[in-house]
Amino acid sequence: MYYEPGVTPHGLPHDPFKSCVIPRPIGWISTVDRDGRHNLAPYSQFQNVTFNPSIVMFSANQNTRGDRKDSVRNAEDTGEFVWNMATYDLREAVNKSAEELPHGVDEFAHAGLKKLASRLVKPARVAGSPVHFECVYLNTLRFPGVPPMGSADVVFGRVVAVHIDDEVLTGEGLIDVLKIKPLARMGYYDYTYVDNQFQMVIGGDNTALLAGLEGSPDKAQRATPR
Repeated sequence: MYYEPGVTPHGLPHDPFKSCVIPRPIGWISTVDRDGRHNLAPYSQFQNVTFNPSIVMFSANQNTRGDRKDSVRNAEDTGEFVWNMATYDLREAVNKSAEELPHGVDEFAHAGLKKLASRLVKPARVAGSPVHFECVYLNTLRFPGVPPMGSADVVFGRVVAVHIDDEVLTGEGLIDVLKIKPLARMGYYDYTYVDNQFQMVIGGDNTALLAGLEGSPDKAQRATPR
């Protein structure tokens, strides 16, 4: 099949676009507004941007009324947000926090979640989530789209603190992905989670390249020719 998005119809019962870019990690983003009220919402357009410095992004479409999402406004207003790793065990809470609720409603309470205090930023962390990134806001790129929901705000933040539950670390100091079962977004109403893994190491003796793929800034700097 072939179609041109926004120009020609795809002819399928459901739009396939989101089902072609899969799986997508979930940006479970917690923020506070100027009055200190908590907000929590999942975004399936989330990713790390670079590792040195550590920067992440999440992309938020408008809500069904055509308004900017609370996560975006709060991050811009307060300069902070937290990423919480979504897992299979927390899937129901993730889904509850995705509901479109009035401004000021605490999604932590709505989803039956407990808060953990962060160390360097004000937004709370999700208790039970095995990994958290405390982030300071950097900037927003706004992409206009078809109303009411098409426009998107892409929010970037620098990770200033990382929390990892000791229970999900192996004896070798690696994150046990199979124990965590990270949740990921597919298309339609579908999700998946990580239940298998395998390794592939690029050949050759470029230790700086391998360090970059591993995501180790110190190793990459030591291996880079001066």
